[in-house]
Amino acid sequence: MRSIFVFLFLSLSSFVSAKPLSYYFDDTITFDPSVPTPQSVLGYNVGEWHVRHDQLVYYMRALADSSERINIQTIGYTHEQRPLVMLTIAAPERLANIEQVRKAHLAQVNGEQPVDTNAPAIMYMGYSVHGNEPSGSNAALLVAYYLAAAQDERVQKLLADTVILLDPSLNPDGLARFASWANSNRAMVPSSDPSTREHNENWPSSRTNHYWFDLNRDWLLLQHPESRARIAQFQAWQPNVLTDFHEMGPNSTYFFQPGIPSRKNPHTPQQNVDLTKAIAQHHARILDSHERLYFTEEAFDDFYVGKGSTYPDVNGSVGILFEQASSRGHVQDTINGRLEFPFTIKNQLLTNFSTFDAVLENRQKLLAYQQDFFKQATKLAEKDKIKGYLVSAPKDATRLRYFLSLLEQHQVDAYALTDSVTVDKQKFAAQNTYFVPLEQRQYRLIKAMFSEQQSFIDNTFYDVSGWTLAHAFNLEFKPLDSVWGVSVAQQAWSSEVQQQQAQPLARHYAYAFEWFDYDAPKLLTKLLQNGIEARVALAEFTVDTAGKNKAFAAGSIVIPAGVQKRDDWLKVVEDVSAQFPIAMHGIESGLTRQGIDLGSRQLAPVTLPKVLLVGGQPASQYEVGELWYYLDRHVGLAPSIIEADNLNRVDLDKYTHIVFAHGRYADLSKGFKSKLQSWVNEGGVVWGQKGGAQFLADEQILKATYLTRKDMAASFSTEGMNYGDRDKLAGQQRIAGAIFASSVDLTHPLSYSLTREQLPVFKNSTFLLEQSDSPFVNVATYTQKPLLAGFTHDNNVSQIANGGAVLAHRVGRGAVVAMSDNPVFRGFWYGTSRIFSNALFFGEHIEADAP
Repeated sequence: MRSIFVFLFLSLSSFVSAKPLSYYFDDTITFDPSVPTPQSVLGYNVGEWHVRHDQLVYYMRALADSSERINIQTIGYTHEQRPLVMLTIAAPERLANIEQVRKAHLAQVNGEQPVDTNAPAIMYMGYSVHGNEPSGSNAALLVAYYLAAAQDERVQKLLADTVILLDPSLNPDGLARFASWANSNRAMVPSSDPSTREHNENWPSSRTNHYWFDLNRDWLLLQHPESRARIAQFQAWQPNVLTDFHEMGPNSTYFFQPGIPSRKNPHTPQQNVDLTKAIAQHHARILDSHERLYFTEEAFDDFYVGKGSTYPDVNGSVGILFEQASSRGHVQDTINGRLEFPFTIKNQLLTNFSTFDAVLENRQKLLAYQQDFFKQATKLAEKDKIKGYLVSAPKDATRLRYFLSLLEQHQVDAYALTDSVTVDKQKFAAQNTYFVPLEQRQYRLIKAMFSEQQSFIDNTFYDVSGWTLAHAFNLEFKPLDSVWGVSVAQQAWSSEVQQQQAQPLARHYAYAFEWFDYDAPKLLTKLLQNGIEARVALAEFTVDTAGKNKAFAAGSIVIPAGVQKRDDWLKVVEDVSAQFPIAMHGIESGLTRQGIDLGSRQLAPVTLPKVLLVGGQPASQYEVGELWYYLDRHVGLAPSIIEADNLNRVDLDKYTHIVFAHGRYADLSKGFKSKLQSWVNEGGVVWGQKGGAQFLADEQILKATYLTRKDMAASFSTEGMNYGDRDKLAGQQRIAGAIFASSVDLTHPLSYSLTREQLPVFKNSTFLLEQSDSPFVNVATYTQKPLLAGFTHDNNVSQIANGGAVLAHRVGRGAVVAMSDNPVFRGFWYGTSRIFSNALFFGEHIEADAP
């Protein structure tokens, strides 16, 4: 009898958090019994367990199979090959002609047709872009069920007056990781202790995607398939409203926009703010009716256009951010009492309902606003002193192509120059320059993309304050106040290009390719992986190739026939080089026309890097992920990511390079620190950025001094300040994310491929290396007036001026390279990333000694 009692107790306890559909839905709503409930398909009630992504997709497909209101399509796949699905929900007769509905909506948006008072409003409902903020995706189960099966008046009007695009999981890989974590650490009697394992994920957290990127910062940058698929649908549909459901700390309540009024992007129209406020009244009303705590207009900025709630605002839509206090598991004790997972899900469901009500009430205003938004673009362009931007990437067609592809995905047109032009004594060659006119429908987005704003009404930022894409790609660019003399192609650039044909290679004394192209490191990697012997030219040379003199800059890669170990080396070079748009030049003789000969000591061997990337709790998961992503995608290398706790057990001699991303490494064991010192002295190359650079300096591997956050903050006077000034002071002392100009030593091996002395650097911390007394150690230094874009207080700017951006020197037979900042920030900082890849291939050839 006792055993039966225990079994019943445990069985009941396991459902302590389970809530039936009646908990989520008003009992006045009736549902079509032929449409399956979440529980009937998943085997549990919503909120009892965290839904896995495969279960989420399975249920959505079940709904589409049973309801005439829903179409489902796969719009892409994640890095881990999970399907990205989107549900299109509308009245059955409208759904049968959905492509005509979409085209009619776009014609209206673009002003080709007047606003139809009977036209549907388009909503894009997106959930859980952060994987460990799961209440959104779990609420999506209920939202989709309601839209498929409900018979109430609201849903009938929704089907008549709207088209709903429902994206149930913006980050499937992260959601899958977190569901596994929360479910596998859930007991039969769930623990509400905030310190328990369930509520504290291991490194890295599931907030991020496969490569540990924050996908909510990727709406503009489009580095990942999840973002590219989402933006393709957004631009194809041009929704009137986009919702973005998030979570925040457990001890908070509920937030909905508008956020802090002074922190909106200047290119967001005031009417957008007014509509957001009108919609917010509905959120307040429904949360009031359920006695929920909430707040608005006192947190979160709407400035960075690469976020999910801001990107729509500069694209003619109204983006709305929701933030629910998170249970970070199934139940957690908070300052507001016991927070259960179903409670968080229901709050998200409630604001879905209030969004529906708001869109129905404001449908005609939203439609009219969207058409006017794009009509105003022409008028704003006519008034703007700037007419457009020239962008150029001499000698690097691939980097320019990546940039143009990004513009194209955002429906921004760029036109090739047909004749070269000189502006302010700067020549822009026709073969590598494009013109981006402001007079096009994406006027506001273009202004945001190219913004170099440095002065702001509110100097406190939730995210970055500068992201100028032309600087990130290290493009030469120039705003034009006149298009006189600028001749461009009639057709905008398009990614639809023909596949390049493989060119057969004849046997020559040697082959060579230049290092300028962004794909050159990946080409070299593939050659080395296939057993090809290669050399890097540490000085210039000129040779005869194809009957013409050809000058090769330092950094060019030479493949001499005489040192190859493979009999089929020429076929390997031919096959590998065919994969890249990089010319392979045949060289007839080792005797050059000018410069070093091909047997010179200045033609140094290049070896395949074997990279140890330090991970684990001391390291920033974002920066480790960004380095991993860059190595994988752009260099073709698989780093060994080894967590700090395991470093003592690793044979460092297996690796040529050790990389420290930003982090706090002071607590690494003495044994490892000693091993690291010996490894560098014996020939290893170590890279450190931000906190990683500080660690190397503290261990005297890097001979450099630096300024910390406290050092930088000491320059700010607090005289006369009161308690209420704390946030203002913190905002001034912080560098949330701004762009600075550095001056690069173009003769240094780490600068190979760069074509101009100025290199824009992204900075989001106040850590700063100081310039070395030895000029040969300073690879890049900040200029005298370094700020290019974004907010940084004058006190910080003056300290950064002439500081050290990149330092490198010998350590015994090895070398150390350190950077004040992150060279691969968010995967789109294409300029400084080449410093990092150069350190991998050429770091062993650094000859400068520390002073």
